[in-house]
Amino acid sequence: MTKPIIIAEACCNHMGNIDIAKQLILAAKNNGADYIKFQKRDINAWIQRKPNIYNYPHPNAENSFGNTYAEHRKFLEFNINEHKMLNEYCKKVGINYCCSVFDIESAKEIIKLNPKIIKIPSACNMNFELLSFVCDNFDGEIHLSLGMTKKADIDKIVKFFIDKKRNNSLVLYACTSAYPLKEEDVCLLGISYLKEKYSNLVKSIGYSGHHQGIVIDIAAYSLGANFIERHFTLDNKLKGTDQKASIVPKQLQELRKNLDSINMCLTYKTKDILDVELSNKEKLKW
Repeated sequence: MTKPIIIAEACCNHMGNIDIAKQLILAAKNNGADYIKFQKRDINAWIQRKPNIYNYPHPNAENSFGNTYAEHRKFLEFNINEHKMLNEYCKKVGINYCCSVFDIESAKEIIKLNPKIIKIPSACNMNFELLSFVCDNFDGEIHLSLGMTKKADIDKIVKFFIDKKRNNSLVLYACTSAYPLKEEDVCLLGISYLKEKYSNLVKSIGYSGHHQGIVIDIAAYSLGANFIERHFTLDNKLKGTDQKASIVPKQLQELRKNLDSINMCLTYKTKDILDVELSNKEKLKW
């Protein structure tokens, strides 16, 4: 079984504060994450695309950082120089930086930072102009979430990467896009579906979870998700829509420990009767 890779998704839990973002990086490193992931959006492009959303108040006013959703998103958005700072800080403390890109302009900027991974979020996985740009201009792994996506569309996405000769760089993530996610909507067997249908076509399979707790992540790894991505926060009580769908440092530490234990357990016996069984065989076997 491949060693589990944990990606701590900072999402908006930094609340637009670079110092909190650095605290998240350090906490992710110190509690067992392999990567920490941020997000990059061209807010003006999204305002033009969805004016009926961005020009009106945030649907959850208590979690809003602005009078409109556009102001809220702008408040939370780090510019490319701030992303450079975060990338350098990740290198300093010894954790990998990666980022979700929501549009071509953001992809252009993040590619220049040369991360090992660029993520395509569920919201953008059918934006083939964006997918094409990333395939053509980024040499690293391309991770892609499959929330809000029909099975027929997954076929289209995988075929696109095959046609681009980039499927060997593609990691598909089982995902349900709800925050926080109820257990009855997790649908973990989506991991099995992806493995059965695509494991011989793509680099790997992952799981992106927005649920509470860590038991589901352990099951996800056991089902074959080598990458486990979880929203990560310093405190679930902080302001923001993603805080309650995130794990805190203590949970991340426990998740690391448990996944490593499961990784050690998911093997076959190396021989019919193990050495540790021999004395008991002599004593107990009929």
